[in-house]
Amino acid sequence: MRIAHVANFYGPTSGGLRTAMHELGRGYLERGHEYLMVVPGPHDADEETEFGRRVSVASPVLPLSGGYRVISRVAEVRDILTGFAPDVLEVSDRTTLRGLGTWAARRDVPSAFFAHERADGALGSHLPAWARWLLPLPRIADAHNRGTARRFTTIVCTTAYAAEEFARIGRDVAHVPLGVDLVRFDPARRDEALRAELAEPSEALLLMASRLSAEKRPDLAIGAVRILVERGRRIRLVSAGTGALESSIRADAAGLPVDFLGFVKGRSRFARLLATADAVVAPGPIETFGLAALEALASGTPAVVNAASALPEVVGEAGESADGTPAAFADAIERVLDRDEASRRSAARARAETMPWSTTVDSMLALHARALAAAPGAHAASPPRRSREKTRPRH
Repeated sequence: MRIAHVANFYGPTSGGLRTAMHELGRGYLERGHEYLMVVPGPHDADEETEFGRRVSVASPVLPLSGGYRVISRVAEVRDILTGFAPDVLEVSDRTTLRGLGTWAARRDVPSAFFAHERADGALGSHLPAWARWLLPLPRIADAHNRGTARRFTTIVCTTAYAAEEFARIGRDVAHVPLGVDLVRFDPARRDEALRAELAEPSEALLLMASRLSAEKRPDLAIGAVRILVERGRRIRLVSAGTGALESSIRADAAGLPVDFLGFVKGRSRFARLLATADAVVAPGPIETFGLAALEALASGTPAVVNAASALPEVVGEAGESADGTPAAFADAIERVLDRDEASRRSAARARAETMPWSTTVDSMLALHARALAAAPGAHAASPPRRSREKTRPRH
């Protein structure tokens, strides 16, 4: 089977989307399929990676996005896909690439749209308060989702939270949770030397592994630290991530036990950070899955998450959820820290072990097989090929 996955907002510092594309690709290749990623980049490129073939299309940076790029040369993407001739198409984008569902439908190619974020949440998080009050955001989101649903064979949602807005318009979805690398992320990666570098022995070490942007609400974590300090708690919050709000968040954290690491390069160091922390804080209210929180659980570290998001579904009893206020997050952090350490770490790992990437890959391949069987003029998927002519983007 030839599988193409097209996405925006993929880059060196992107988190869950990039990881999901890579892990799907790795799993598809291990099972004998071909995998093509088409993503934005600073220049055109065509390369083979351990996750499959990756074609980058030179794309502009989206202002105020923290450096993310968005493909504007969509005709180039259609040419690349035509050259690859996919059996199935996966799309992870609500913006410039959404129309590729129509491209696939015209060629009887089954397509799957990944709802990595909710339309209503994305709209609300990027609009000023007065606009959120004036505009009928649910109706706008519903119209957008109806258009998406018309274009694609299947809508893929990772959680019930992500599926809610499609249920609102009467559209069924495929529920396919993401997974976690249980080898890379492991409690054994706990690093006492790293802990000594980041916090005093008497301090509880909290980690916020998140982009510093409006929709992630990093201000809630900073506010919670302020309250915990006022309560006399000895804590240290370490922020791993960058984003458009970094300067304002740094200013807000001045004088507090908060350190900023920026983007953490290297998955090995990130895995050690997760395993070394006493708790991970994930304050984003519109997360449709929250892969970093699941990676924390695999590392034996419980997560404190926003109750408004999908993350309570993901962490289950292996963490705590909080309403969207600093005080609620402070309370939830205390509840986690007051648990027996060995018990909380064991529960976190046990929860993660129920969600390996192999299950995600197998679910997606089964979904594609069903879609191919039901497609007009259904035919067997193309077998893997040992060699092929590369289709490079035009310069």
